[in-house]
Amino acid sequence: MADAKNVYDFTDLQNWSEVTKDLDVPARLSVFGDPVEHSLSPEMHNPGLQAAGVDSQYVRLHIRPDELVKALRSLGDAGFIGTNVTIPHKGGVFAAVDEMTEVARRTKSVNTVLVEDGKLVGHNTDAPGLKRAIREEFSVDLRDMQVLILGAGGGAGRAAAVQCAMDQCERLVLANRTFEKAESLKNELQDYAETDRLEGPANRLVAIPCDVKSLEREMEHVDLIINCTNVGMKMSDPELIPQRLIQPHQLVYDMVYSPRRTRLMAAAENQGAKAANGLSMLLWQGALAFEFWFNRAAPIEQMREGLLGRLNSK
Repeated sequence: MADAKNVYDFTDLQNWSEVTKDLDVPARLSVFGDPVEHSLSPEMHNPGLQAAGVDSQYVRLHIRPDELVKALRSLGDAGFIGTNVTIPHKGGVFAAVDEMTEVARRTKSVNTVLVEDGKLVGHNTDAPGLKRAIREEFSVDLRDMQVLILGAGGGAGRAAAVQCAMDQCERLVLANRTFEKAESLKNELQDYAETDRLEGPANRLVAIPCDVKSLEREMEHVDLIINCTNVGMKMSDPELIPQRLIQPHQLVYDMVYSPRRTRLMAAAENQGAKAANGLSMLLWQGALAFEFWFNRAAPIEQMREGLLGRLNSK
C-alpha cells in the first residue's frame, strides 16, 4: 500500500481510480488551488477525518483555471465527497456549481463544494468561519461590535462585510484603497442597514478610502478592526493603519496567520489592544466545511492539533 502524494494534478484526477488504487485510505476530499503546495488543509482535515472514523483522506489537487470546470465535473465519477477551493478559484467555482447556500449567494464566492446526487452544491465558510473565530478569540459577537474592515474590496473583505451585515453589527465601516469598491459594497449591503438596530445619530454603514485622514475620522466609533488584506505577510510590508490610531479598548483581528505575530498585531499590542491572527479563522473554515460535507459536528480539537503541529514544524 502507498501513501498519498504531496500534490496531485488534473491528469491524475482524470484517472483517479488507477492513480490512487494503492492508497491505504481512499482519497475522497481535496483542496483545489493554483498553486496549492502551501495549503495546510490536509494536515488539518486528515486528523479530523481519522478521529471521526471517516474512511477517507484529504489531498491537494493542483488545478489550473482552464481545468477548473472539467475538474469539478470529474469529482462525482472519481468518488469524491467534496472539495475546498482556494486562490484563484473561488469566483470560478461560484459560476460552476449547480446549487448554492444562501451564504455563498450573498458573498458571491464558493470555497467548499459538496457532491450530492450528481450535483455540485456550493457553500462559503469564510463568512461564518470569521464569526466563529471572533467569538473564540475575543469572547464577543459580531452583532455587538462597531466594525472596521480593512480591504473591503476583495473576496475576504466582502465575506467579512456580509457576515457583519447579516449579524446586524452595531456599525460597519468599509475601508479600501480603491474607494469605489468599498462604495459599491456599501450600496449592496444598504438593505441590511435599514433596520431599527442600525439606526442612530451616526452613520451606521460607511465606506471610506483606506487613508490616514479617513481612518482617523472613524476610529472613535470602532470596537473591532479586521484586516482582510494580505498586507502583513512580510514585516517589510507597508503599515496598514498608523499605530497611533489604535486604541487600547479595541480588538484587532488579522486574517494573516504567517508570521504568527504580524506587524498589525504588534502595533495593536504596543497600544494595549488585544490582537489575534487568522489561524482560528482557517480552523473554523475547515470545521464548517466538515459539517457541510457530513452533517455533523467537526472534531475541532483534533483538527486544531493537526494544524498547529504542521505550523510548529515549519
